[in-house]
Amino acid sequence: MTQVSLEVLIAGARAGLLVSFPTDTVPALAVIPEKAALIFAAKQRSQDKPLILMAASGSDLWSYVQGSDREYRIWQELTDKYWPGGLTLVLPASASVPKVMNPNDPTTIGIRVPASAIAQNILRQTGPLATTSANFSGQPALQTMAEIEAQFPDILTLATTETQKEVSKIGVPSTVAKWTGTNWQILRQGAVKLGF
Repeated sequence: MTQVSLEVLIAGARAGLLVSFPTDTVPALAVIPEKAALIFAAKQRSQDKPLILMAASGSDLWSYVQGSDREYRIWQELTDKYWPGGLTLVLPASASVPKVMNPNDPTTIGIRVPASAIAQNILRQTGPLATTSANFSGQPALQTMAEIEAQFPDILTLATTETQKEVSKIGVPSTVAKWTGTNWQILRQGAVKLGF
């Protein structure tokens, strides 16, 4: 039985254990960034599929990216409009990002702030976490904590009693937009519809 209380899940995440909790898109598999290799192993995920750094607020994420003042303004215009929410931005990574987050291309990092009270509560107490959808690589994202517990018995999942009030509602992954240096490239159309 790996379903645990919020307090146990947060303590486990801080200690470097793999955890899973609901977000505003699909449930997340998460771990502190330095231990991101645990996610690749658990999901049997290819090293060329980077992870997303998720945090409770944009201010927790800006130190992980680097750009010009003009670029920061452009990025923040988008985040002011869509965060918290289902939008992941892929931006130039700063030296603060552990290479294991994106082993094949450590020059970029995906960042997101979820519009989920449970996820934000957890992330406020753990700091930014390396995240991805909870599923084996190449399979559909799991939708419930029970499904996640069955597929990943060793991961701390948030007890159903804690999540009945708020489950991952839409089941659609985040939209992923990558900054090319001059404009945005949509890598995955998801929860947020961007018009550019």
